[in-house]
Amino acid sequence: MKNTSNATATNSVLRVGIIGTGEVAQTVHLPTLQLCHHLYRVTALCDVSASALSHCATKFNIAKTYTDHRELIHQDDVDLVMILNSDEYHASMAVEAADAGKHVFIEKPMALTESDADAVIAAEKRNGVVIMVGYMRRYAGAVQPLLDIIRGMKTIHYARIRDIIGHNRFFVDQSGTFPIKSSSDIPQDKVIDLLAQGRRMAQEALGKHRASDPVNVKSYRLLAGLSSHDLSLMRELFGGPPIQCLAAGRTHTSDFMHALFQYPQGFNVLYEVGIDNVPLFDAGIEIFGDSKRVKITYDTPYIKGLPIKIAIQEDDGQGGYKETVLRPTYKDPYTLELEALHKAIIGKEPVKTTPSDAKQDLEIFRQIMDKLAPLT
Repeated sequence: MKNTSNATATNSVLRVGIIGTGEVAQTVHLPTLQLCHHLYRVTALCDVSASALSHCATKFNIAKTYTDHRELIHQDDVDLVMILNSDEYHASMAVEAADAGKHVFIEKPMALTESDADAVIAAEKRNGVVIMVGYMRRYAGAVQPLLDIIRGMKTIHYARIRDIIGHNRFFVDQSGTFPIKSSSDIPQDKVIDLLAQGRRMAQEALGKHRASDPVNVKSYRLLAGLSSHDLSLMRELFGGPPIQCLAAGRTHTSDFMHALFQYPQGFNVLYEVGIDNVPLFDAGIEIFGDSKRVKITYDTPYIKGLPIKIAIQEDDGQGGYKETVLRPTYKDPYTLELEALHKAIIGKEPVKTTPSDAKQDLEIFRQIMDKLAPLT
């Protein structure tokens, strides 16, 4: 289908319609879009929660609101549809928006099943629109310098990825964005449909036998949620996906998981993920080489402007030890992500977190699940 968006290089402020006005919209995307007013203008909001919709419309001064996403998608004053609602609807709504000629931003995960991922990829191709998946960590200012360092290392012996964080509420409640939580006014038919979609996707992704165990479903949700940031960045830093998952384990509740990956260059990567009740955000990737160790450290994205740093530990060339810390920018990854999206739509620059790229994570999830809960 032909792209009907009116955004052009001469009218470079993109008009945005947002589907989903929950936590990530209220604390991250709506404030960031306002700060990027020279690039974007939010013209419409959609949510099934009337209270969340009213709160955001008033707070961010947005006149048009809808409870049906199809109405928003077909508005003439929407160039870009941002899909920020429940994971179960990301793929289907992305396809609808692309078929309406709109550019699309999808918060991760793009899809929970291969068939849904393929549907988004096909919609992108047939409509000639830009679709970006929201892996904001990959847009951090420290990523390119880290890539340059890794490519300059003669040998990588080992890498470790760690993402053990407290619950989002610890950071959201101190973010200064004053969000509201609203689930009590969601229509019951929407709740029933959401649960049905979740069951369908779990059975397709895991198989009916594995999906019958709620711990397996929780593990998969953790992989598709928090872990997808790390595994996507892992692929970029190390030149693609691993050969295989050698081993994986988890707690009985699946609040903590770990996996060991093998890379074709001859090194292994240990991945750790967990969510606990400590208000600390402990996330980073550390790479061990012959005479150099390098680590990127992420802080919570809910507090704007916290620096993302690279620490380099190495031989100083004279038998001594040298440690260097790089802080390329205070500009947060969400802002950089939006700038990259604008360049892709207006300037026709390539997108690195495409639907095809995001689909690769589903194979990594499958490998981990096969080690955690083998098919019987």
